[in-house]
Amino acid sequence: MTTVPTVPTVPTVPTVPTVPTVPTVPTVITFGTFDLFHIGHLNILERAKQLGTRLVVGVSSDALNFQKKNRYPHTNQTNRMRILSALSCVDDVFLEKSLELKAHYIREHGATLLVMGDDWEGKFDGMPCRVVYLPRTPSISTTELIERIVCSNQNVQSVLL
Repeated sequence: MTTVPTVPTVPTVPTVPTVPTVPTVPTVITFGTFDLFHIGHLNILERAKQLGTRLVVGVSSDALNFQKKNRYPHTNQTNRMRILSALSCVDDVFLEKSLELKAHYIREHGATLLVMGDDWEGKFDGMPCRVVYLPRTPSISTTELIERIVCSNQNVQSVLL
């Protein structure tokens, strides 16, 4: 009878489960004054957050707002930043000190998508990331709120006189 030589067995190496790769989801950045916070502000922030997993918000400083609009916001920058920080859709808030530094802020925060209201359409097309302009909420703006408050106050004063 012939003997069959035995083949040494090779120990099996346990297989390492493969981890599925998660597609890179963008960090979204947006900018604004967010004075007299209203539903239009919330709407654009929530829609911006839906476009990524991280939303970073640059809040225009009091000085920058004065430079842009020749008036200071009604709510100071510290309180505006605090309000935004409290929102579940906002992951990070920083103070925007200059319009000329937008590209720097985008790179600094690793943003791959800039979201702005459609009233800024075309103004940020040269930024170092993709840009999306979202429609504004109809019939609401901070300027409109201020005008309604002033008008209401004038009406009350005329009744009291």
